[in-house]
Amino acid sequence: MNIQLKFLFTAALLFFLAPGLWAQEIETREVVYKADGQSMVGYLAMPKGAAKGTPAVLVVHEWWGQTDYPRKRAEMLAKLGYIAMAVDMFGDRQITEHPKEAGAFAKAVFSSAKNVATRFDAAWAALVANSPAVREKVAAIGYCFGGSVVLEMARQGAPLVAVASFHGGLMTPSKAQKGKVPARIYVANGAADPMSKPEQIEELHQEFEAAEVDFRFESFEAAKHGFTNPQASVYAEKLNFPALGYNQEADQKSWAHLKGFLKESFK
Repeated sequence: MNIQLKFLFTAALLFFLAPGLWAQEIETREVVYKADGQSMVGYLAMPKGAAKGTPAVLVVHEWWGQTDYPRKRAEMLAKLGYIAMAVDMFGDRQITEHPKEAGAFAKAVFSSAKNVATRFDAAWAALVANSPAVREKVAAIGYCFGGSVVLEMARQGAPLVAVASFHGGLMTPSKAQKGKVPARIYVANGAADPMSKPEQIEELHQEFEAAEVDFRFESFEAAKHGFTNPQASVYAEKLNFPALGYNQEADQKSWAHLKGFLKESFK
């Protein structure tokens, strides 16, 4: 067999035996929904021809709002075969680059545990109403502010299959109760993140262990706050805020671990 024929044969074999090596073709669109009478703008991404009951993931944004970053993550999940939707927790897809405004947006959402749940559940309902997703097969991931949101929903006992928090705030209004947290939880933390204090990490472990939560905590060496987002380093320089920073190694490793975590959780 000559080299050209051998190459074609190998390529064909890989195509049939390992289709997961190629990203799936996806479709995307915005979904407008309501929460507390306010318009929310979700961003839906899914494999073309997705079947009813395809596992789904809600993606919750950082405190900057639903920028292009969570939309990119939704697309990445869709290419892995999941239905994904970047949610809008602030309304009207409000976006900011100013920490004070971002903090005000986040504070308004976390004004009560009920408010967090109302906005999150509205996104969940919109996901199910606008895609082949079913409520029983939904996970949630979040970044920074969004990481706090998904941890809060897990603590509230939302019937999520899995929850993953990336450089998110660890303490939220609710506390996990024994036997009332069905979601498996993965927390990806930056070891060099000053917003994630050692006493909070210890408290998180004690809380989840006492509640018998199925969770995994992973701390990435030298990773700062926002370590998964390439824009974090831009913000750090622009805002003179050295606590922020992108870390490619931590980003890639945590994403690889998320992929395995979701695959196991949706079995």
